[in-house]
Amino acid sequence: MNEVADNIFKELFHITKKHRAAQKAQKPCVVWLTGLSGAGKSTIAKELDSKLYKLGVHSYILDGDNLRLGINKGLGFSIEERSENIRRTAEITKLFVDAGLVVIVAVISPFSKDREMARTLFEGSEFIEVFVDAPLAIVEQRDTKGLYKKARSGEFKNFTGVSSPYEVPRQPEIYVPTNILSCSEATNKILNYIIEKDFIS
Repeated sequence: MNEVADNIFKELFHITKKHRAAQKAQKPCVVWLTGLSGAGKSTIAKELDSKLYKLGVHSYILDGDNLRLGINKGLGFSIEERSENIRRTAEITKLFVDAGLVVIVAVISPFSKDREMARTLFEGSEFIEVFVDAPLAIVEQRDTKGLYKKARSGEFKNFTGVSSPYEVPRQPEIYVPTNILSCSEATNKILNYIIEKDFIS
């Protein structure tokens, strides 16, 4: 393993992130949506992506479920596998940010250390952590996929919020309580932040 690593060197390119961002007339960033299953991450991600598209912003969604059907297929839900899931997701996100995009990531990412690891891959204020919050009782009521019911019955092991912990972000850039804010209100709060920070105009 070390022998292979010692023979790998980072390749630098003529066209940089700065060039690609200038071409798109925007500053790349990642909007990292974290929260319990059913809190509203994917719903907010899709609405935010639609609003950015209408504004002419080059954006892309990386959704946790979709990633687990592809690049992260085969990973389970142990602590180690969850960390690997987030590591891969963060590395992919970095590539999209390097391409000059506004990347919307919707993943539970339950552990603080993994979210902080992801943050270290990005420059300055590029990493925007959004805590999509909803009480466990509320997300269990929503439970459109029937996941919590299966977790409570023991069918799912290591299920976040039931048999595996969720570590609440201590200082997220944006806080959206979806039991109080509508999807549109939550999305507008994120969009306004991106505009105020001059990522888009």
